[in-house]
Amino acid sequence: MTDDDQLRRADRLIWSLIAIIAGMVVAACVLGSFHIEWASFRAVSIASLLLCAASSFYSARKDSKAASALLCTAQFALFPAVAAPLSYIAASAALPLWDETFASWDRGLGLDWMAWLTAMNHHSGLHGIFAFAYSSFLPQAAIVIVALALTGHLLHLRLYIASFILAALLTIAVSAVLPAQGVWGYFQLSSENYPAITPVTRELHLHVFRGLRDGTFRDLIAQGAEGIITFPSLHTAGGFLFIFAMWPVRYLRWIFALLNLTMIAATPVDGGHYFSDVIAGIGVAILCWIAAARILSAPQHTAEQIVEISLSPSIAADLSPQPNEAKPAPNAESASRVVAQA
Repeated sequence: MTDDDQLRRADRLIWSLIAIIAGMVVAACVLGSFHIEWASFRAVSIASLLLCAASSFYSARKDSKAASALLCTAQFALFPAVAAPLSYIAASAALPLWDETFASWDRGLGLDWMAWLTAMNHHSGLHGIFAFAYSSFLPQAAIVIVALALTGHLLHLRLYIASFILAALLTIAVSAVLPAQGVWGYFQLSSENYPAITPVTRELHLHVFRGLRDGTFRDLIAQGAEGIITFPSLHTAGGFLFIFAMWPVRYLRWIFALLNLTMIAATPVDGGHYFSDVIAGIGVAILCWIAAARILSAPQHTAEQIVEISLSPSIAADLSPQPNEAKPAPNAESASRVVAQA
């Protein structure tokens, strides 16, 4: 399989996942009590269409780097627009809250969340750095796409986007089964508990989360949606995926590693997460990166073969070329080398 074939197959997979999620959201409205706020989807839909059109233009001109940068930006812009409503639908299952369990896990690990909040209050300058890092999530996503495209890591770029989609879907699924309101609601915190700092998220999501659980909130929105997932931490998973994604870019790898380790350290206070959420988020990132690499690097196969490959004990065996498979050019990317670099 040529590089172009691999890229096209990866793009088909990514667009298929986005389309399936969008279908699930629409079905929840048709069959349930949810209502789509279409106006909140207008800007991202128009932007994605324009980006795809521009990508087609550059693809016709054989400029694969520009085409990939534009197309993958469209994918990354559109996916959260359908994933956020899906997380709202998942939260509406209203299963018993797990906050007490997650807090007890933290205590069992010897991790004191309130002590960490106190430390941030006593070192407000340090918290300012943490808050900046935590808020860098979306700018980082854009930089990663542009950097990987312009440096020619086009398959690696698709691996990053596919692994992020898998991570988001996994966290949404787990959060539906193990829902939690987060530390701000569980500890019933107010501004009196953090007089010297202003955490990024605080309790802003609670009215949406509680409304989804009691049935008083049924609006599905794209732009302006609140992050309501507590366990696992998607911010943490995304931070590690940023590190994995940027590792092949020599001059940026350590900058992104430092920035994202800082972002992950900020996640308990600025994201309102238990420490156990952060630990679980790390596991999600590693699992989804490996799973995406195996899927994207496998030969043509059915869904059943994907499952069989993913359970194989050896990544190397899965990623080795088949006898009848054309060997890539010396400078071609392969997902096996991607995994080795990450």
